[in-house]
Amino acid sequence: MKEPNPTTKMETRGLHFYYGSTQALKNINIVIKERQITALIGPSGCGKSTFLRTLNRLNELIPHTRIEGIVTLDGQDIYQPGRDVVSLRQRVGMVFQRPNPFPKSIFENVAFGPKVLGDRSKVKIEKKVEQSLKAVALWPEVSDRLHKNALSLTLGQQQRLCIARGLAVEPEVILMDEPCSALDPIATKKIEELMQELKKNYTIVIVTHNMQQAARSSDWTGFFLLGELLEYGMTGDIFTRPKDTRMENYITGRYG
Repeated sequence: MKEPNPTTKMETRGLHFYYGSTQALKNINIVIKERQITALIGPSGCGKSTFLRTLNRLNELIPHTRIEGIVTLDGQDIYQPGRDVVSLRQRVGMVFQRPNPFPKSIFENVAFGPKVLGDRSKVKIEKKVEQSLKAVALWPEVSDRLHKNALSLTLGQQQRLCIARGLAVEPEVILMDEPCSALDPIATKKIEELMQELKKNYTIVIVTHNMQQAARSSDWTGFFLLGELLEYGMTGDIFTRPKDTRMENYITGRYG
């Protein structure tokens, strides 16, 4: 059951983004609700993933980019001068399109974050690893082989491991950039079920090309086209009563 009035977790106001002289995002205004799943849909190259990366400043790693406007986390502008980017990315984690486990053991993948953040207690780290793997329903599958190489896992297991690695640093928001695009239908179903469990404690924003996934998994949906957010609202309304003709054409397969 949805909260009657979920709290705003993140918000963008007048957001513009540029790759050099090319404008990739145009005046994006969006409110992301706490402990809800927000899906971003639209054709390839429309700005979805670029927008997602503005939410934890990952675009700054790309040369010759710039941003205008405001992005807030709990009401605080994340682009304020002097803002601690490492702390921000701890609070707002990212799961990428293709699983990217480190070429280390399953245990070391999950323990990596807490160790980087300075946790030296073996007992605490072991507990954190177990908790994180249980949170992604991976513990029963790997508990007897924690010191095996993570690359020995299936793609679906690797993706859940990457989510567990992110959970180990105790984020508040989880960004997912097409997390199921490399997975088979069974593994995709597990990730979707996992998202429903995770939203009890985390705010999730997912980019997906799979409109059925957006419709069945998300609470809110935003439709991007050519760098603009054309429509945004509760998922049930977006898919059954779209206001923009281009949105209706997209979800019915006549566009994109």
